[in-house]
Amino acid sequence: MSGITLDLLALQLFTGLALGSVFVLLAVGLSLIFGLLTVVNFAHGAFYMVGAYVGVFLLGLTGNFWISLVFAPILVGTLGLAVERFLVRPLYGRGIDYPLLLTFGLGLVLVELVRILYGLEGVPFDTPPLLRGAVDIGIGYFPLYRLFLIAVTALLVLALWLFIEKTSYGLIIRAGARDPEIVRVLGVDISKVWLIVFAIGTGVAGLAGILSAPMRSVIPDMGSTVLVEAFVVTVVGGMGSLIGAVVAGLLVGVVVAFTSLFWPDFSDLSMFVLMAAVLLVRPHGLFGQKGLMG
Repeated sequence: MSGITLDLLALQLFTGLALGSVFVLLAVGLSLIFGLLTVVNFAHGAFYMVGAYVGVFLLGLTGNFWISLVFAPILVGTLGLAVERFLVRPLYGRGIDYPLLLTFGLGLVLVELVRILYGLEGVPFDTPPLLRGAVDIGIGYFPLYRLFLIAVTALLVLALWLFIEKTSYGLIIRAGARDPEIVRVLGVDISKVWLIVFAIGTGVAGLAGILSAPMRSVIPDMGSTVLVEAFVVTVVGGMGSLIGAVVAGLLVGVVVAFTSLFWPDFSDLSMFVLMAAVLLVRPHGLFGQKGLMG
């Protein structure tokens, strides 16, 4: 403990923000889908994994990380379109358990398909040359790629907020989340809204996958761990709350980072302790609303 300095604490804070950025991307996609469709998407981790593998495929095909970064979430979002239209939509109105079980099974199918195509071993995904190394941020040197990850997450969250809060289509989405029947009466095809939201949610998961690829191993089972992390963050923030997903994602990342610094053996448990503490005080999460599961 004697070697702990303010600069080290500040660097650890940035490490937590970088880790939290991944949590934010995962939880935002999960919250979008649940908040409007009331679908607990257990395939979310699999979409994250698919995003990483699509990035690997595109990188091998083009040799360009930036092309992979743009098109991987688009392709995963397109997969999400098909899943919502042909698998999830027929289950609306049958209770929350039906899409939950369907997406759970879908996640297993996606993992097995990737195992067939790529095998059980992990595949490499190097940090792009432009983002390698570290930069001096005034308190020490910090990996450039992690700063890039924080910046991309901030821009995406801002773009989503502007889309949902400041556009006419965002108004329809918010209205559809509160009362889809009224939206239908007003002549809006709510099924198209559900389709787009599901695609955005899965696309963001795919983006999280490719952004995480240079930092985490790209293996078929990589989605299993992050699915648990995503649900922890979503529960802490409040099911269906976008602002909750952002705040909780960053909070969990910082808590894990500082626990790793002071008590490394308990770093994996820290997020669950945080979740338990939050739920004891606020059973619906930091920004959650009563009745969403009802």
